Amino acid sequence: MAQKAELDRVDRALIAALSSNARASGAALAAEVGVAESTVSLRLRRLQSLGIIRSFRVDVDLAALGVSLQALIAVRLVKHDRSEIDAFRQAVPHLPGVLAVFHMAGAEDYLLHVAARDAEELREFVLAHLTGHPAVAHTETNLIFEYASGDGWQHLVG
Repeated sequence: MAQKAELDRVDRALIAALSSNARASGAALAAEVGVAESTVSLRLRRLQSLGIIRSFRVDVDLAALGVSLQALIAVRLVKHDRSEIDAFRQAVPHLPGVLAVFHMAGAEDYLLHVAARDAEELREFVLAHLTGHPAVAHTETNLIFEYASGDGWQHLVG
């Protein structure tokens, strides 16, 4: 978990610039932010060590790879035994097709964002990995028709 840190104008500008292009060179970032390239390097290392920048990722168009179906699957556990919750939480991010896992409060315990090539592959995922899992009491699958990544988090950075 990230430490709470004070961010100045340079830190915030670097985060904003990287959110637009995580592959930007140090020179390009320095020019955009208005500081020396060595300052960019030091600031990025600091932001990473604090856990504010966790990683640099590639955004893959799954549909272009033939993986055109995505779903959100709500999962309710049988009981809230700590060992079962921990075991489920450790295993589920590594199941085939899982893009994200959310542990939630409310009627459902988890929400899984899953991708599949087609409805049959999605059905097989649910049957093979969820309904047969001893910790799972109930699942509900919702198909995603459209997905748009948000950038509202940038307003929280300030």
